[in-house]
Amino acid sequence: MNPLKYAAFVAALVVSNSLLAQIEDRGGVVARNAELVKVQDGFTFTEGPAVNRMGDVFFTDQPNNKIYKWSAGSNTVTVFKENAGRSNGMYFMLNNTLITAADEKNELWEIDQDGNEKVLLAGFKGKKLNGPNDIWVRPQGGLYFTDPLYPREYWEGIREPEMEQDGQHVYYVSEDRSEFFRVTDDLVQPNGIVGSPDGKTLYVADIRANKTYKYDIREDGYLTNKRLFCEKGSDGMTIDFKGNLYLTGDGVTVFNRNGEQIAHIPVPAKWTANVVFGALDRKTLFITAMDAVYSLQMKTRGVW
Repeated sequence: MNPLKYAAFVAALVVSNSLLAQIEDRGGVVARNAELVKVQDGFTFTEGPAVNRMGDVFFTDQPNNKIYKWSAGSNTVTVFKENAGRSNGMYFMLNNTLITAADEKNELWEIDQDGNEKVLLAGFKGKKLNGPNDIWVRPQGGLYFTDPLYPREYWEGIREPEMEQDGQHVYYVSEDRSEFFRVTDDLVQPNGIVGSPDGKTLYVADIRANKTYKYDIREDGYLTNKRLFCEKGSDGMTIDFKGNLYLTGDGVTVFNRNGEQIAHIPVPAKWTANVVFGALDRKTLFITAMDAVYSLQMKTRGVW
């Protein structure tokens, strides 16, 4: 082996072993002897990982306005869509339609399997949304999304960075798209969002308040019984089939369904933006972190 390549290999091995030693896993969610793997780097800022029914993972490089696809079959990364509306959070519906938070013009998009987009939402009550950020699609087909305000430099000439809505909220869109309404009005800056496997509980991270809340989901989409889940906010989040919640920011922090921290996975990046379970068996955790995407083999699996 080339001496430079060998030195790089040894350095990577040291980092990997160091990170492995630092993993705290009281809940037994990480596979035995699992190592954090760098899937690919060279991006500007990765976000919004979403998994389709085949286990492929799609993620965004938001500053470069692209959506990428990691193929579960070939373990390769390719560009899925250029001019992606500066998509941030994303989520797949069961019919393989990709819903994206396209905050270039503060919209929600539907993207088909060929990469063709359609604007699903462009505002609320005649005013622009702040900037849709993260999405969760409930099993019945309706969807929730968070709408915090993060002023973007690319809004210049399109809109002013000031908020047109009366706050930063969470919204619900019904399965048949006939209803669209606000479901929270008391959060500081909602960001990460995900629902329980049975579709009965919604988790919302209020990132500026550094708290995550849980709600009961009514059949009509409205939320009730708000309560504090944990004293930690999150950028993005995912959930496994046991109901453990995975929060991001400083690596990945895992909480059980009672809100007790059971694991922490360090990641060699200043910020971890989002996570999702991918691969066909949903036992690989994919982590978007700054300029790279990482993966880690898990004992637990994500939700189908």
